Order: sequence, then C-alpha cells, then structure tokens
Amino acid sequence: MSNPPDVVTGEIEAPDGRAQSAPPSQPGAAEATVRRTMHDLWITGTEAPTDTGRFTDEGSQEMLLVEDERVLAEQMGTLVVDDYEGRAGESSDETQIINMGPQHPATHGVLRLQIELDGETIRRVKPIIGYLHTGMEKTAEMLTFMQGPTNVTRMDYLSPLHNELAFCLAVERLLGVEIPPRAQAIRVMMTELNRVASHLLWSASTGLDLGALSMMLYGWRDRELVLAFFEKTTGLRMNHNYIRPGGVAADLPDGWEEDVAAINEGVLRGLAEYEALLLDNPIFRQRTIGIGTLTAEECLAFGVTGPMLRAAGIGYDVRKAFPYSGIEQYEFDVPVLHNGDVYDRFLIRFEEIRQSLRIVEQAARTMPPGDYRTEDRKVTPPPRARIDQSMEALIHHFKIFTEGFRVPAGEVYQAVESARGELGVYMVSSGGAKPWRVHVRGPSFAHIQVLPAMLTDSLIADTVAALASADTVLGDVDR
Repeated sequence: MSNPPDVVTGEIEAPDGRAQSAPPSQPGAAEATVRRTMHDLWITGTEAPTDTGRFTDEGSQEMLLVEDERVLAEQMGTLVVDDYEGRAGESSDETQIINMGPQHPATHGVLRLQIELDGETIRRVKPIIGYLHTGMEKTAEMLTFMQGPTNVTRMDYLSPLHNELAFCLAVERLLGVEIPPRAQAIRVMMTELNRVASHLLWSASTGLDLGALSMMLYGWRDRELVLAFFEKTTGLRMNHNYIRPGGVAADLPDGWEEDVAAINEGVLRGLAEYEALLLDNPIFRQRTIGIGTLTAEECLAFGVTGPMLRAAGIGYDVRKAFPYSGIEQYEFDVPVLHNGDVYDRFLIRFEEIRQSLRIVEQAARTMPPGDYRTEDRKVTPPPRARIDQSMEALIHHFKIFTEGFRVPAGEVYQAVESARGELGVYMVSSGGAKPWRVHVRGPSFAHIQVLPAMLTDSLIADTVAALASADTVLGDVDR
C-alpha cells in the first residue's frame, strides 16, 4: 500500500501505479484533486491510503481490506479480550464486505454497519455514524439556559425527560439554587416513568426484531398508559420541555394519583405476560442465550453503562453512586446478572421496569406539598395571572423569556441514569445568559463502538438480536 499523498505537492498514486500531479492553476487545486482521487479509489474498491483522518467524505469512513493492527483488533472485537475464541471455526481466504444500513428498520436509527463475512460468520465489523448529526451541543450554546431543555429533550428522544433533567441539574448547580421537595419528587416520578416507557418500547421493538410479533403489540399497548399520562401532565407525548431550571413547568394535573396507580397495575400485569410469552419459549432462548456476549472487561474498556453493563455483572447505577433529586430516599434494587448476553439484557430491563414502578409508587405515596418550582425570582417567571395585573410582572416575564438569566461563571459535570445508562452534561458558563460550552456524554455512543466486540465471530443471523439488545438511539449518538 502506498504512503499517504502529499497534499502540498499534489502528488498521488493512481490505481494503476502511475504518479499524477494536480494542476497548479489555482489555489487549492492540488488538495481538491487529492480528495477527489482518494474518493475514486474508495468507490472502485482498489487500494486506498491509510491516512484518511483529515477527510470527512463518506468513503474515508469505510472498512479497508488491509488495516493496521490496532484498528484490526477493534474491528475483530479482540482489542480487550477474545471472548469468542475457538467458537467460529477456521477462517477461509474468501470474504465479502456487506453494508447493513443506514436505511434499515432493524438498525434502530440511521446507523451503518460494514460487516466482513466469511460465509455466514462475521469476521469484522465497523460502525459508521454521522448520518443524522443534528449539532445539538452547538445549538445549546446559542440558546439561553431557559431555552436549553427545549433543545436537549430531542437528543435521546425515547428518554426526553432524562435529557431535560441532566441539563437542568447542571444549570442549577452553577446557579446554586435550591429546588423545592415537591419539584424534586415530581422529577423523580416522571423520569422513572420515562424509564418504564423506554424499556417497554425496547421490549416491543426487540421482540419484533426476533420474530415475536405479539411483543410489538403488547409493548406499545402498555407504553400508551405512560404516554397518555405524560400528555396529560406536560401537554406532549414526547420532547416535553417539562423539567426546567428551577423546577418543572407545571404542577401535576387533577386525578394524577389514579393515573399513576393505573399505570403501575397495567404495566405489571403486562410484564407478567411478556415473561410468560418469551422467557421459556425455546425459539426465543435459542435466539438470545449466548448471543451478543460482552464481558465485564469489555464493558469497562468501552465505557458501556446502564442495563448493558449490569447484565455483564457490574452493578454501577448513577442513582446509587451519585444520587440526584433526592432519589436516595427511595428504596429500590439494582438488578445484576453475569452472562452479558441478549437474554440477560431482557431480564435486566424487565426487572428495572419493576424497580422503577416501585420508585414511582413511593414517590406518589409520599408526594410532599408545596411549590413545584423555586421561588427564586432570578430564574422563575411570575405566575401568568400576575401578568395582567402588574407591569413589573410583565417586564419580569418578558426579560426572562427573551434575555434569559445570567449564570455565574464556572464549569460542572452532571450525570443521571437514563434508560440507556449514564447520561452526563458537561457545562461551562462564562457568566452570561447562554452556556459557553455544552458537551453531552451519551450512553448510546459507547454502545455503538462496542458492537464489534458483540458481533465478531458470531453468525450474521444474530446481528439484529445483538444490535437491538444494545438499545441505541441515534439521536443520542449524532448530537
């Protein structure tokens, strides 16, 4: 394989080995020709330069026939430990590279996998991301702190309330404001219900991916109970902008106690049906036991958190390790299993639904009285009824929603336990009304990069089961 081309001189090596030079007629012509020719090398399937890091076209992301040792170890899933050693049989010299995605219903988003196959056995995997790329972190730096939850709620769109909570907790730590107990209890109850809704959707869609069509119907049926309550409380089924700096947007609606009790009863009844349908089914067990295995060492090396990590034997949960919003006052268990396969991930998430409903029941039973947002006038707009009565209230309302409030200079990292794992927000304030820097630690990103360790040396037929078990949301990856 030839050395990387020299962008300064424009010297490149053509597929037939002949040297070519870019015409120096105008500035940038050499670099443009290098980029164009490199892309031509990709699409013709011939040898390509190894140094493609500074090029962002789609071709530069593709899997090479020849890779350096570290990249090869990543793509073959042996960078940490070869947990499939001795299971795949002998390799042949004849392999083919296929694409799965990015437009594929079972990739759960616009994810592209390049897979090198030896017969029906996967030898290498390369995840390719970037097709969604919304730029939400940069967008957050152009919005005021009050407007921020409207933006971040759309990242992990299956756990929108967790996004809002992480952002608001970071802002509140910089502000140093105290959140009323009722607002904290509402936040805990709503985010745990969001975890239930997310796990129900995962159970439904993953069951569909495995051929259990009934699971799609049952999972969506029970998720509707939660979404109907969200709509009643926040006005929206998803992307709520309900959790805001200082508290929540509105108090719980009349009759919320009966709604929460109905959710608990309905979801628990449905969960028993799921387990009867799936867990002893011989076809389901063959499709999940020993499939998509991850060791604890691999999870730690790749930054895997959440149900994926706990299914591999490590009981890390942000709610226990770094409690937030008073969640430490509620009793719940962190389920842990040790096989790290698709079957254990089902068991973990089913049990997490039970534990989240346990927290919801405690929060509903002990819901404190009081205000649902802080009385600090710096961050809390006046009641709407006052706007018609007081010019000062109207000016206050106008300035908060147009200019925002200033946050003291500083930096903070705040994490919460979302449905997929540790969701963290790193925020820097320069003392203005907008954050100077926002960066999000999305759990789905780690779950994408660990896919080669899950898939390599397994059968191509198991790809969808393993990929679905990771529960990735591409909005959480391509931020």
